[in-house]
This record gives sequence, C-alpha cells and structure tokens, in this order.
Amino acid sequence: MKQEHLYKQPPIRFKKFARKGYAAFNSMHKVVNIGVVAGCVLAAMIVSPCKGQNVKEEQQPKIVEQELDEVMVTASRLETPLSQTAKLVTVITREQIEQAPVQSIQDVLIYAANVDVIQRGGHGVQADISIRGGSFDQNAILLNGVNLSNSHTGHYNLDLPINLSDIERIEIIHGPTALIYGAGAFSGGINIITKKNVSERLYASVESGMHKLRGMEMRGAVRAGRTVNSLSVGYDSSDGYIANSDYAIYNVLWQTRLALQNESKLDFQLGYNDKQFGANTFYSARYPNQYDQTSTYLGSVKGEFGTKLKIIPIVYWSRHHDQFDLIKGTDTGRNFHRNDTYGANLIFAYQSKLGITSLGGELRREDILSSVLGKPMENPWWKYTKQDDRTNASVTLEHSLAWKRWSLSAGILMYHTTLLKDKYNVYPSVNLAYRPMEQLKLSTSWSKSTRMPTFTDLYYTTETHNGNEGLRPEKSESLDLGINFGNSFVQAYLKGFLLWGRDMIDWVKTNPQDAKWASWNLTEINTQGVEAGVRLGVGEWLPFLGNQSSLSVDYARMNQDADTKGLISVYALNYLRDKLTAQFHHRLYKGLTAGWYFRYQKRMGTYEKYENLVKVSDEPYPSFTTLDLKFAYQYEDITFNLALNNLYNTKYFDRGNIPQPGFWLIGGITYLFE
Repeated sequence: MKQEHLYKQPPIRFKKFARKGYAAFNSMHKVVNIGVVAGCVLAAMIVSPCKGQNVKEEQQPKIVEQELDEVMVTASRLETPLSQTAKLVTVITREQIEQAPVQSIQDVLIYAANVDVIQRGGHGVQADISIRGGSFDQNAILLNGVNLSNSHTGHYNLDLPINLSDIERIEIIHGPTALIYGAGAFSGGINIITKKNVSERLYASVESGMHKLRGMEMRGAVRAGRTVNSLSVGYDSSDGYIANSDYAIYNVLWQTRLALQNESKLDFQLGYNDKQFGANTFYSARYPNQYDQTSTYLGSVKGEFGTKLKIIPIVYWSRHHDQFDLIKGTDTGRNFHRNDTYGANLIFAYQSKLGITSLGGELRREDILSSVLGKPMENPWWKYTKQDDRTNASVTLEHSLAWKRWSLSAGILMYHTTLLKDKYNVYPSVNLAYRPMEQLKLSTSWSKSTRMPTFTDLYYTTETHNGNEGLRPEKSESLDLGINFGNSFVQAYLKGFLLWGRDMIDWVKTNPQDAKWASWNLTEINTQGVEAGVRLGVGEWLPFLGNQSSLSVDYARMNQDADTKGLISVYALNYLRDKLTAQFHHRLYKGLTAGWYFRYQKRMGTYEKYENLVKVSDEPYPSFTTLDLKFAYQYEDITFNLALNNLYNTKYFDRGNIPQPGFWLIGGITYLFE
C-alpha cells in the first residue's frame, strides 16, 4: 500500500462482532487495527497481512470504530454465527492453509487434532477420514453444502476436484449431525467452502521436490456484469517414495455466482478429478503391486432467494469411476465400478421475532454399475455385469432462537430408504449454548444419526470376504458438554463427549482359521472422549515475531468399548486414542516467515504384519511423532516456499504394512495478482 493512501483512508478498529455475516479483511484494502474483539471462535482470527509505513504522531489519522461481522458456519441447516453454535466446529481458514506445508486437503486435515487421517498414499492420493472414532464410511463430505459422500466406499470420499487455492475455509462438525448434513453423518461431517469473490484475479503456483515431485496450479477469477466466474486447474505427480507409490492427479473446477435482486443469488459449479496411482499394499499386504485409477465428475446448482422468507433449492449430480487392478500392468483381479449420485434439496427458512424456523426436504438416488458389486444384470453392458440402486428421502424441521445470552436450536429428521421398505426412522437433535460473559460460552448438545451400508458392505465377495445383502443402517447417539473462551489474545475450548454406536457394520470372523471375513450388524461400540485446544496470538505480546504470529496446541483423547458378540473384528477398537498437534507460525525477518507443525499419535488395535507376502504376526500399532516445517518469503506479488515434511525422517504408518513418506523436500513459487 502506498504511503499517501494511509493518510487518505483512516484505519479501522473493530470493536465487536455484529453477528451478521462472514467478514473478509482482505477485501477491504485498508489498514486494519485490531482492538478487543468480543466473541469466542475456535479457529484462528482471520487477519490478512497489511503493508504499512511509520507515520508521525501528528500525522496519525483518527481511528474509526466499526463492528466486525462474525464468522458464519453451517452448523445448522442455515448459516449460524460460530459463537452461537453448541456443537464443536473446527474451522480451518484460507490463511492457515496457505501457511501450512501441504499439497492436498488430506494433508490439511492431518493438523486437526480431532480428525484421524488414515493415509494410504501421501499428497492426496488416498486417505480415510475418521471423526470421533468413527469409520471412514461414517462421515458426510460436502462441497459448498452439497453432500458428495461416496456410496460405493468411503475410501473415495475425498476424490474431489478441489485445488487448495479454491478453498475459503473447511468446517469440521464433530459428532452425529444427521439434521445438518443428512443421513451418513454418523460421527461428523466436513464441509469444504470455496471462494466466491474476486479477491484475487490470477493465482499461479509451481513446485518441485524429491521423488520427482511436480506440481502446477492456476486459478483465474473475473467479474462480468452480475456474475463472478472462476476456473482453476491443477496437476500433481511423483515417481513415489517406495516401489509402486507413483501417482498423477488432475483437478479442474469451474464456478459461477449470479447475483440477483434483493441479495438473491445462484451458484453453479462443475468439476473433474482424475487419479492414477500405484496402490502398494493398499487393500491387502499379500499383493504389493496393486493399481487404481479413479475419476470424478460433478455438477450442482444452488440458489438462495428472499430475505425474511428464504428459499434455498439445490440440484446436484456426481459420478465416480474406478478401475482397480490387483496386479499392476495386468488384468489379474481387475474390476470396474461406476457410481452415480443424483439429488435435490429444498429448504424454506422463515425469520420472525421468535427465531428462525426451517423446513427442508431431500431426495437422493444412489446407484452402481460394477463387475463385482451388486445384483446380476439381465443385460450386461461393457465391463459391467452387476448393478444396484436405492432412493433415500428425508424431511427436516428445525427451529433456532437467540435470546439475550442464550442460544437454542432443536430439530428432527425423518428418513426413509428403499433399502428398508415401509420403515421410517426419526433422528432428533437439541443444541443449547449460554454466554455468562462475552468471552465465555457454555454449551451442550444431544443428537442422533445414522449411516447407510455402502455397496461394498453389501456385496463385496471375494476369496477373502463375504458381503451381506441383509445389512441394516447403523445408528449413533451422542451427548456433548463444552466450554469456550476467547479474546483478542487467546481462544480456548474444552469439550467432553459420549457416543454410542449400535448395529455397527463390521467385518468379522468366528475363528482365526476362517478363510473369509463376513460383514454383519453385530457390533456395539461406546466411545468416550475429550477434545481441547488453545490458540495464542503471540504477536500481540512479542511484536518482533510479527503481528500475525500465533501458537496453537490441540489434543484429543478417546476410549472405546466394543461388544463384538465374541467374534473377531477388523475395525472394532482400532481407533486413534491420542492425537496432539502444535503449530507455531512467526516472522523471521521482514517478508520471511516460518511455520512449525508437530504431531503425536497413538493408535489402538493391531494389524497383521507381513514379511515376504506371508503373515507372520499380529502387532500393536506403535506411537510416533512428526515435525514439518515451511519457510515462505514474500516479495511484492511473488512468494517463494520451501517445505520440509517429516523433518527427522520418522518411520511410521497409519494403516498396517503401508509405510508413509520419510523426509520430503519441496520447493515452489506462487504468483498472486489482485
């Protein structure tokens, strides 16, 4: 910012939250002077770097106090101020993503202490996501509020056409959230929110690193009349850090927002994702040379009309292709799958003196064509010989109100699926928050949810597995109690929870000598846990580290009790008991910054250890620590990055027999034109 502009525009001090909407500092293009900000947020305060000059005291302009719009999150059917939510919501901001040494969404989620990221291949190749001890099938994954969870298998839930430069923030809701994200949010949900404004007209990034890593990403945005349009493309590849761990990933995402009268709008998005990767021991340690090729197509239209009576229609479609080879380069064990999901949502929300009442409905159809999964087709087509489909319908009713220092929301979801004829299930939710003072919030919530069996659960039958067409949906119930505190220097939270899972779908054996695992609804799992964290704005006390410097520490601990009815289980009691993360971001010198990312994990349960393709023993998972470091130097519109992942070369794995990358050096250059 040129110095003369400092005299023309007075700096602004934000005094308190107005609780009206989401505030983007970097769209103001003004000097920002942060005063005491009332309210408690779990995520980092979103503050963009500002360029300024020293101004003599007599030249100091008058400070203008102004209310700051609060961060809004989708912790209900409609956006809600974060300070009013009773559920634990972790918000990962755009600034945090830019600071971190990451190449994918999966890498970003690693640093959330209350999320278990079970990586098979690094840098976005494939990862299973678990929240509060749930399985990788028990979370809802959304893109801009559109549920794109994969009904084939949760292994593919993050096969999304998203580049990191597209992301405005990531919201993680902990605990059963059927009322918010629909059936499938058994233990939580993740909503990825993309940028909608032209805050940057051109973004370009290239990177290179060890193991012949190559990366490229470009994003352009333009305003044309009433529309804001953006297009991003990305490509990442590597020869791999071990044998048969090579990959190539392509992403394309187009978005358009059409502004209408009275703040109404229409959002369009189209995306394509393609992955080709060596799947070394991904699904069986007996076969290290597995190979997978997947592609995802998606499109959606989302509208928002009205003010006092708001109408939100959504129409969406996604298609996922998968070709799996048991032995790379051959057709041995090759199978094909095509999974389609079609859906339509309609939400009515009416605002009155008594609060906000919303009524919503969703109709969702899921189908699969496969060479392995489903029922035999009368007329086989191409490689597909089997198929199945189901239709899911739901209706939700919710009321939210804020009165003085109290916030209350209660609602119910009624759900029906053609998988269970003539059966209608009801899943209620109640959330209560109380603020005895502006900086302190007490909250509690109780909710129920469900999860449909995937097509893999129902039909996966091989030499080692037997599917079960008679599986029922899983059920969960959760009770939370939490406390949050926040001011301009510190934000902290402490949350305890109980989660009960019934009719859990699991792969089991009667005897260790049995040749096959079978899927059953037999397991009951009870989970108790605590989640805590603190974030300090250390730049306020130690200005030589930079105004944006921060230190955060988060910790999650769980314990599970399982009743498997005497059967041997694959997934029961295989959970992440302890996870500790610490992040320290600070300035080194002028435009040079550093970010330190520490992680400790201890997983419970055992895995089958293989040597020379033969099982030799059952081993407990070892604990491990990792340290990542990122340097960034900004010179005008160009930023130079250097990431040192797994700095001290820890040997570790998230899933047995699949080693994760050791030390990996990556350098890159980013150009940003505003």
